[in-house]
Amino acid sequence: MLRLKTISALTATALLCLCLLVSLAGVVSAQKKKKSTPPKPPAVTELSKLRDEYVQATKDVKASLQKLLVIYEDNVTTAEEKVASSKKLLDEGLVSRTEFERTEQALQAVKNKVADVQKQMATADSQIAAVLVEADADDTLAKNLKLATTRLVKTTSFMRFNGTSGWGLGEAWKVQRFFSDTFHKSLPVAVFGQGAIHERWRLDHRNAMDISLHPDSPEGQALLNYLQKNGIPFLAFRSAIPGTATGPHIHIGRPSHRY
Repeated sequence: MLRLKTISALTATALLCLCLLVSLAGVVSAQKKKKSTPPKPPAVTELSKLRDEYVQATKDVKASLQKLLVIYEDNVTTAEEKVASSKKLLDEGLVSRTEFERTEQALQAVKNKVADVQKQMATADSQIAAVLVEADADDTLAKNLKLATTRLVKTTSFMRFNGTSGWGLGEAWKVQRFFSDTFHKSLPVAVFGQGAIHERWRLDHRNAMDISLHPDSPEGQALLNYLQKNGIPFLAFRSAIPGTATGPHIHIGRPSHRY
């Protein structure tokens, strides 16, 4: 009897060990399956790819302009030395007034080149950023049909007004005159019509213009009130690309859809 009890106890222990082994094997198998399934990488959208491409393109353009700027600034130094030398010769009666004026004109020409390069460097970031935030807004509206059909849309990053009538660049002079009459200076137009960046992005910007004004500034607010009052469509952007470019601007005209 004692022997039978001992065998039964051993059998029960063996069964318990077998169950534990089967359970452990299931856990290990599940862990292996879990480990063997790699996490899905985040989806790469067309917008994100274009953003990366143009951020790099902007950096390349700025690097090239910086090299050109150094050359032009050296030319300015040389031209200034020539003007100083020519002025001394003029005072001594060794050169004519006409010859002296030629050296001054040459100096002004190279100074203009420096100013032009500096302007290109200043606008390279903002133009890229302007296109990016416009495309981002277009993407946001495409995902929300209700927003797209609303006459006035306000978000934290942009504001869109559909306008009440057709508008074209032929009427741009009215906006420019309003701004000059109000602030006694020219409207800061960054892009008028189709720009090279819009062409590359396949964005139809032929009937629009971008204004380098922050929509929350006094000048920006005055312009937006004028546009809204006169039923002129616009998009006003507060957005920027952190660490790369500032993109706040006002786009006058219909949104630039991809073609």
